[in-house]
Amino acid sequence: MSVSQKSHLMFPSPFSSRSDGLLAVGGDLSSERLLLAYSQGIFPWYEEDPILWWCPQTRAILRPEDVHVSRSLKKVIDKNQFEIRYDTNFQAVILACAKTKRKDQEGTWIGKAMQEAYMELFEQGFAHSIEAYQAGLLVGGLYGVSLGGVFCGESMFSLQPNASKVALVSLANQLRLWGYDLIDCQIISEHLRSLGAYEVDRTYFLQTLSESLKKPTYKGHWKKDNPDG
Repeated sequence: MSVSQKSHLMFPSPFSSRSDGLLAVGGDLSSERLLLAYSQGIFPWYEEDPILWWCPQTRAILRPEDVHVSRSLKKVIDKNQFEIRYDTNFQAVILACAKTKRKDQEGTWIGKAMQEAYMELFEQGFAHSIEAYQAGLLVGGLYGVSLGGVFCGESMFSLQPNASKVALVSLANQLRLWGYDLIDCQIISEHLRSLGAYEVDRTYFLQTLSESLKKPTYKGHWKKDNPDG
């Protein structure tokens, strides 16, 4: 189904996506449309216009309380190899994610329009960056969108081994303290699986999302107050 840029804000039912997860084509990346999409379990993912909107039949999630820290990763965390900061340089994180080369992907799906859209969400207090620094340099991190009791992860990068993993562990520990229900990881990967992410079917995910959105959204620029990262 196509989504007109001039149409009122709406999406087709998330259950009407194709077998590959594609739900709708077109529309825009306004903050209002993006927030509506995330509230319905839908996310944008495309390399060139038109905008493609997705809601896969299976979803990768990570419960904050279930984050897995291997012995080797725990050693890295205990040695304080990385300083973790929240929301101090969102633009640098999204630019680094856009430049990261990924397996089986020629270009980047985080083009200029996407960067500007998420920067706007950051300014509005909905998007957040978790940043890993080493010797004062940004060497890893991730960003995503927070709604209710859900953090919708978008992308991560790592210029040093384990940097993005330490950032994600810090985020999970922080969200657990704040009473969040889950991190939406969208698509499973071995990287995410090693940290405790797993797949659930769409019906379960959307039911959990609906319940989690009843919680108030923790808006504004975040400050880290968890002791583990």
